[in-house]
Amino acid sequence: MTCSGCYIETAKSFCPKCRKKLFNGANVSSTLSFDAPKADNLATFQKNTRQLSISGVQLKYSLRLKDNELTLTEKNGQYILKPIPLSRQLVAVDDVPENEHLTMQIADQLFKIDTAANGIVRFRDGEPAYITRRFDVKPDGSKYMQEDFAQLLNRTSDTHGETFKYEGTYEEIGLLIKRFVAAAPPALENFFRLVVFNYVISNGDAHLKNFSLIRTNNGEYRLAPAYDLMSTILHTPNESDTALDLYAGSIDSSYYSKYGCYGRPDFLELAKRLGLVEKRAVRILNDFILKEAHAVGFVQKSYLSNACKQAYIHNLHDKIHRLL
Repeated sequence: MTCSGCYIETAKSFCPKCRKKLFNGANVSSTLSFDAPKADNLATFQKNTRQLSISGVQLKYSLRLKDNELTLTEKNGQYILKPIPLSRQLVAVDDVPENEHLTMQIADQLFKIDTAANGIVRFRDGEPAYITRRFDVKPDGSKYMQEDFAQLLNRTSDTHGETFKYEGTYEEIGLLIKRFVAAAPPALENFFRLVVFNYVISNGDAHLKNFSLIRTNNGEYRLAPAYDLMSTILHTPNESDTALDLYAGSIDSSYYSKYGCYGRPDFLELAKRLGLVEKRAVRILNDFILKEAHAVGFVQKSYLSNACKQAYIHNLHDKIHRLL
């Protein structure tokens, strides 16, 4: 049996390591005790989304762990459940849950990016869903203070229109990290790695609200674990390579002007503007190049459909080639 968290061979639904990360060691089944949301039971699901926002076309439901069983809950949620979207606007919609699971695992296991604990589960009727543990909930049920960068930049639909979360640059996020995070240098390096990762795996929806700062118990801010990582191009093929420009004027760079996309010089310029040591930025870029074959291995053993596996690998190779 393959672990529904990290893909290793295991005797149960989740391996001991993933059980600890997701469920504090509890033996939880990867099969839920209820069916996937459909027209006849949607009201029950919607009752348990009141404390969560709905982003785009993907619904999110709140879960609690009770007696080693995941159940829908209206309040005090510990987990977020994302089933297959109901929207017909997306390509390969059945692959959405596994796309996010796979991408989060590549980020965590291969590139050592701090990510929210996650896995893949199945409803009683067999449909898959993505599950992630809420990192903003403390053991006692209270919450850590968390603010995304749209909030930190005071950008809302009222101030910047309906596309407010796309109105910014990654450099702007970096400037706020310098301002609010005490241990800014390592946080900026981690942020840079995450920006490059999103580019490499073709996440064109890494907008201002998909990066956050979270306040620790000692009152200091740090970069929150990565969340909402997926190869969005599989489902929205005509999207831009990035949700935000790398920095002001980045699309006027020599590389972009010549090739119509970002390349290695653009990311090195971003690193320079973030204050990273050049040789460390080069090392991060080279790490993605050196680990391409390992990333392909993750894709091949994932639960994606064969067509999505091929597309994922093709896009991965294309983006990594631009970093050479």
